[in-house]
Amino acid sequence: MKDEAPRGFSTQAVHTGRGFTGHTGAVMPPVYLTSTFERGNADGFDYTRSGNPNFRLLDESVAALEGTRFATCFASGVSAITAVVSTLKSGDLVLAEENVYGCTYRMFDKVFAKFGLQVRYLDLSRSENWTEIRRSRPALLWLESPTNPLLKIVDIAGLAAVAAETGTTVLVDNTFASPYLQRPIALGATLSLSSTTKYINGHSDCLGGTVATNDPVWHERMVFAQKALGLQPSPFDAWLTTRGQRTLALRMEQHCSNALALAQWLETRKGLRRVRYPFLPSHPQYELARRQMKAGSGLIVAELDCAVDGALEFCRQLRLFTLAESLGGVESLICHPASMTHASVPPDVRRQVGISDGLLRFSVGIEDEADLRQDIDEALKKVVG
Repeated sequence: MKDEAPRGFSTQAVHTGRGFTGHTGAVMPPVYLTSTFERGNADGFDYTRSGNPNFRLLDESVAALEGTRFATCFASGVSAITAVVSTLKSGDLVLAEENVYGCTYRMFDKVFAKFGLQVRYLDLSRSENWTEIRRSRPALLWLESPTNPLLKIVDIAGLAAVAAETGTTVLVDNTFASPYLQRPIALGATLSLSSTTKYINGHSDCLGGTVATNDPVWHERMVFAQKALGLQPSPFDAWLTTRGQRTLALRMEQHCSNALALAQWLETRKGLRRVRYPFLPSHPQYELARRQMKAGSGLIVAELDCAVDGALEFCRQLRLFTLAESLGGVESLICHPASMTHASVPPDVRRQVGISDGLLRFSVGIEDEADLRQDIDEALKKVVG
């Protein structure tokens, strides 16, 4: 038989992960809300902590979208982070991009540091800092691109090439891009991690995380961590995520279109110290973003020319952007990183990496762009004039 022709992203999103329908002919697979399976069943399930049909379907669909051999689902993005970091041992060094997700920083600093894990932070968007990979030979290189919340872009392929010289595992937190816009494994990374709570599910109704890879050893480690540490999602959350990712391409196109239009408009407004969006020519890594990503994603960072009270008042004046921690849902959200997602990061560290008290992160939804623009405009007039 001839190999099937390669299928497009949306075709894979819709048609992968539709198994276990039995003899019903159901177009969508059911939710397997069971903890226990009869021993010796044909599909090899025994206990949901160590496997469930909904987990397997989600793993298959995520792997298809990431372009990888394997994917493992977890209860949340933080659970996925836990699974990876738990494979390290005391004395191991993690070399990390300095602008990482606040909960990642907290986990390294407050949890794994107690067990002897060492973490060093560098601005990895600057190639002159890459020599530290060769010098220190870390066990793990921890990247985000775009970063949270500053939307820095790091050269995944360039960093992966340097890391390969020392046998260093490269992880990319791909949450802000999603596999529709960026495939880290194709760029040379070992592991692609995502909080599926965000764009992959896209409806703000469940938690989840995944780790995708082509490396069978790392895949076995992730499966072991899921079972041994109890990091598995609920079957219903896995079902919701499989359902949500079917429309990922359509949603990301609208997120990106809205965000680019709003970012271009925000650059013309007074009262803002800076506006950052990966596909704006003013972005420091604009050319790299254009090479590495299909589009700029749905996140904008803007720094208001005011103190923390003014920034929070601006958030309260908005009507279509809900003040909330998360991102990537169909609805627009706004976040004040200094008091929310990165509150666990010490203030001096926040200031050092560029997270000021006036910094805001917009998660642009799929609403009509004109309505979102009017909402921001009215709030700006009330707060900064």
